[in-house]
Amino acid sequence: MTKINDNGIDREMTTAEQAEYDAWAITAQAEAVAQEEARQAAIAAKESAKAKLAALGLTEEEINAIIGGV
Repeated sequence: MTKINDNGIDREMTTAEQAEYDAWAITAQAEAVAQEEARQAAIAAKESAKAKLAALGLTEEEINAIIGGV
């Protein structure tokens, strides 16, 4: 079991506390993975947009002005 500090006293978590903590840890990990996937999808979408605008003949400066890049 995991240790917990309860009002300045270190003790082992109860079974219920451990179960709640484990459920929270799983949820937190899933949220972190989802956030990273969303970040990667946004990067891929931006790169795709840049490529499509370049294919239309826009310069890099024009593309950056449209999508707000540097």
